[in-house]
Amino acid sequence: MANAEDLTCAELDELVSDYVESALEPEEHVRLEEHLIICEGCVNYLDQMRTTIALTGRLRLDDLSAEAQAELRRRARPRSSARSPTSRTSSASSSASARSGSS
Repeated sequence: MANAEDLTCAELDELVSDYVESALEPEEHVRLEEHLIICEGCVNYLDQMRTTIALTGRLRLDDLSAEAQAELRRRARPRSSARSPTSRTSSASSSASARSGSS
């Protein structure tokens, strides 16, 4: 079986709607959950997606046009989806510190 590092953040981005809708194959489901254990940035992204879906009256991602899905992902993701899990987490912490005025 593949380990968590084999699933990139970009790949998780492609699988997240199927994950939220419980439509992943069992092996992909396990890979995604293992990735979430090691990647705080993707946990935050998944939480944002779930919150967005809840706030839109249970609107499913499949109910949105491809353009709307892409825009939602663009706005929810950190500026560079190619970053490693560690740098994404560090970047999120830095952004939070900057907003709160601490360094």
